[in-house]
Amino acid sequence: MRFLFLWLTGLLLAAPVAQAQDLHKTLQRQFILAEAGDTIRIPAGTYRLPGSLSMDDKENIVIMGAGVDATILSFKGQKEGAEGIRITNCRNIQVRDLSLQDARGDLIKVMDTDGITFAHMRTEWTGRPQKTNGAYGFYPVSCTNVLIEYCEAIGASDAGIYVGQSHNIVVRHCRAYHNVAGIEIENSTIADVHDCEASQNTGGILVFDLPDLPKGQGGNVRVYNNRVVDNNYRNFAPKGNIVGVVPPGTGVIILATKDVEVYNNEILDHRTASTAIISYYMTGIKIQDEDYDPYPTRIFVHDNQYESSNRKPTLKNKLGVLLLAKFGKKVPHILYDGILDPERIGADGQLPESDRICIRNNGAATFANLDAEHDFKNISRDLAPYDCTRTSLKAPSISFSH
Repeated sequence: MRFLFLWLTGLLLAAPVAQAQDLHKTLQRQFILAEAGDTIRIPAGTYRLPGSLSMDDKENIVIMGAGVDATILSFKGQKEGAEGIRITNCRNIQVRDLSLQDARGDLIKVMDTDGITFAHMRTEWTGRPQKTNGAYGFYPVSCTNVLIEYCEAIGASDAGIYVGQSHNIVVRHCRAYHNVAGIEIENSTIADVHDCEASQNTGGILVFDLPDLPKGQGGNVRVYNNRVVDNNYRNFAPKGNIVGVVPPGTGVIILATKDVEVYNNEILDHRTASTAIISYYMTGIKIQDEDYDPYPTRIFVHDNQYESSNRKPTLKNKLGVLLLAKFGKKVPHILYDGILDPERIGADGQLPESDRICIRNNGAATFANLDAEHDFKNISRDLAPYDCTRTSLKAPSISFSH
């Protein structure tokens, strides 16, 4: 094992442009020349980089700073590349103990990698959150064995912590705020999000399956022991972004996916929807993907704590306007759109036992089936059809082979 120390004390933020370019070249050279078992150590300091850093086809590498508040890589004014750091086609990579700021695209993107760990990191767009911020803070996609722990994400115009089209995932002990979506699990399988805090985002924790993606269906996602609090921030997503449909004041959204268990969470102080279980049809976006299943099934929401502040739902979103018209300031904590797959409906007009949505033991939480399929004409507050239980889902078993 080699330890590659980067002696960068002469190349700090205040240094001339030429020295910043030298720093970028030095770091990029280490990324290219790193061998299996190496640790790349970046000492304390704030370093402004003019372009992206990239690593491809490496294994068993650690990229380590001196601490989340000590080593800061700033991409403000970035001239080359879109991401801050881009890692592709690798095996068993750790990035830890540093902060990334102000890339013009995603701050750290990892693709097609088996074994990626982010630990004790922060991603941040400094200043007021705005649509010109990059989409994602942490962005592993098409990966296996993903661990994100003790991390913080701030200011993303899509999701602070996003895991997409991946398998075997743990997101734990993280904090996300002032993003459009705090934490998002999308088209991914066997994932845990636990002991995290999502606050002051537009939406707190999102579990989505979307169409037109190489990995078509996710599932087996557990969301538990989290604090999802006061996610009432304005939606600053760029036009056309799917999270642009998320109304300010949303705690947890389950969109068009299967096998999701939400339990033992504190879901507090949301003005629009504390928890929403909805089909893709609620987005109003036309579906082109013939293999896509737009309906949520096999959902289990149980043993959560809910509180609301009795504020008006947002008026900057069609759903918020509808909820205000139907419920005033007393929007139910748990909302289900009630749109059912006609091919799954039994003679009783309900989903079969194997696909049921179950909602149980959530204290004094209130509920509504919005009857969206029939233009919200017969909204029901009756929870009895959903008072059932489901078998607990499988936990991820992350493996880092050497």
